Amino acid sequence: MMVNRIKELRTERGWTQEELAQKVGVSRQAVISIEKYRYMPSLELAFQLAKVFELSVHDIFAQKEAAEC
Repeated sequence: MMVNRIKELRTERGWTQEELAQKVGVSRQAVISIEKYRYMPSLELAFQLAKVFELSVHDIFAQKEAAEC
């Protein structure tokens, strides 16, 4: 399972879901879906998120073993 830190990083910066959506060029609903693990972003979107957060993709997304979840 792939996990992400999108919500954590967004709230640390005081951004709303709408603000993050505008920064990366997606809908607010897409941000909600990513945060709730209903949608896995494309590689292009993952790199855009990394750029906005000024982190590497590896700092935002991680592969977790089923037993760790």
